[in-house]
Amino acid sequence: MTTFSVPEMSCGHCKASVEAALAPISATVRVDLEQRRVTTEGAEAAAVISALAAIGFPAQPLG
Repeated sequence: MTTFSVPEMSCGHCKASVEAALAPISATVRVDLEQRRVTTEGAEAAAVISALAAIGFPAQPLG
């Protein structure tokens, strides 16, 4: 699993957009709005970062 910081994500609509963007490339997607983090499993970090950037959410891997 890889966790990403997504500081621009702040609402339910953001969560739904992120989940929809990552569903095709990740086996598991968990969104934590409070901490503004996304955890994925089964996807390359570069692909996640690219998919999120494409919908307007800059992201960086944590750890």
